Amino acid sequence: MSTNEAKKKVEDDEEEKKKGGELLFCGSTCWEAVGRRKGVLEGNLVSPTRLRPLVGVDIRFVASGCVSCHCVALDVEGRCYTWGRQLGHGDTIQRDRPTIVSELLKYKIIKAGAGRSHTVVVTEDGNSLAFGWNKHGQLGSGSTRNEIESSPVRCLVSQVTNTACGAEFTVWLSATEGASILTAGLPQYGQLGHGTDNEYNAKDSSVRLVYESQPRPRAIATLSGETIVKVACGTNHTVAVDMNGYVFTWGFGGYGRLGHREQKDEWVPRRIEVFQKHNVLPPNAVVSAGSVNSACTAGGGQLYMWGKLKNTGDDWMYPKPLMDLSGWNLRCMDSGNMFHFVGADSSCISWGHAQYGELGYGPTGQKSSAIPRKVDILEGMHVISVACGMGHSMVIVDRTNVGDRLDQLEIYDGKGSDEGTAVSDTKTSVLKQNNKNGASKTPTSSKKRKKAKDESETEEENSDVESDSSGGHINGEVSGKGRGKGAKKTASVGKGKGRGQGNVRANKSSQSSQGKTSKRGRLRKV
Repeated sequence: MSTNEAKKKVEDDEEEKKKGGELLFCGSTCWEAVGRRKGVLEGNLVSPTRLRPLVGVDIRFVASGCVSCHCVALDVEGRCYTWGRQLGHGDTIQRDRPTIVSELLKYKIIKAGAGRSHTVVVTEDGNSLAFGWNKHGQLGSGSTRNEIESSPVRCLVSQVTNTACGAEFTVWLSATEGASILTAGLPQYGQLGHGTDNEYNAKDSSVRLVYESQPRPRAIATLSGETIVKVACGTNHTVAVDMNGYVFTWGFGGYGRLGHREQKDEWVPRRIEVFQKHNVLPPNAVVSAGSVNSACTAGGGQLYMWGKLKNTGDDWMYPKPLMDLSGWNLRCMDSGNMFHFVGADSSCISWGHAQYGELGYGPTGQKSSAIPRKVDILEGMHVISVACGMGHSMVIVDRTNVGDRLDQLEIYDGKGSDEGTAVSDTKTSVLKQNNKNGASKTPTSSKKRKKAKDESETEEENSDVESDSSGGHINGEVSGKGRGKGAKKTASVGKGKGRGQGNVRANKSSQSSQGKTSKRGRLRKV
């Protein structure tokens, strides 16, 4: 595809998003229990399901971070809906139903990002607002008050074009010359890109380490000569693409998620060697970051991935093509906590380790999949956008040419805002957890453990990689130790052979009437 064709495709995609579509949700709706070993899990939506408040509403954008227990949706009018936890409604009520953030009605919201417990939005006039937990200054308001901002506050940035959130940090893209990318929040692994992790000893006589937060958004100096046009954040790492198609990564290096053939943390942006010369990213490239992995599409639309892709097997220390999706026209992709969703051609494809039905395979389909598989119930539908969170996923589908198929999907009512669960104790629980095992301190140790990061893997790694085998989780943070010896293996599946679209498999138990299936169960294009 030529550069002009790629640019035209970008424009077409933007026009498509402007008209919006129907939002479908799958995964857990039991927000307080997601990621925890104990607790009753109820209301898992194992098939793509319509949400009552959004039925018929034209949604153009969805956001939910890889360790987020909340969701954000923007409609074509620029209204912002949130549900889950830390929602910006002026209280700490957990909501099961998408609810408009009334304080944002005076703005037209065009972009949004979601972290572990915070949300950042971008307005049409280039301003940014945020709400949620702000212990590490991740809201970019200049404050590090150790409390929840229950209503939107102004971020100290201007001319903002986009945003993305990690667990406890935020990245903004700006049209300001020489400052196209800014960051704020927790710098523990260098994920802010400023050449330091701001680590120091709590006292001269103490080996306890703390990290000085950065509450004011600051431009990344080493990228001052570049114009960053795309960005995605994992739990503690960042992937960015400049206007020339070069890919930069920085932050936590464990499992090879930075793509530099080593597991070293990078405190400043470092360019990935694979995406240079004749393999730079085109203007319509898709970029995604999961909790412990990264992905992007490069020349010819080929999907490359790197990092820890599944609970078993070797990690990919540098970008490698995912041959199962060769030949597919990928329009959108997002990664959650060890699972992935893709919108390609007239199909929706998902794979990875799942616990709550977030892959959307249905009640008779398998729970997890080591290889990409079509979501049968959505076969033949045009996917506009996808987003993945902690135990859930969202898909926006175009209503054009779907007939009455949407009417055949289940509709989830949830609880009204007056029935919502108060989560005022969440902050207390989170603070207690962080005082014990939190990101602002290293676990109790008799000496400084800088070189032991990748061996012991902090609580972030335990919860991200195998959340079903860890100890108690609070807001995605884990109190257990180790890497989870009792982790369940993903469902047994056959090995994909060859290349091209034939490698994406259908669920054996629920074939879609829209797709065509060969004798071997492999899907072809409709």
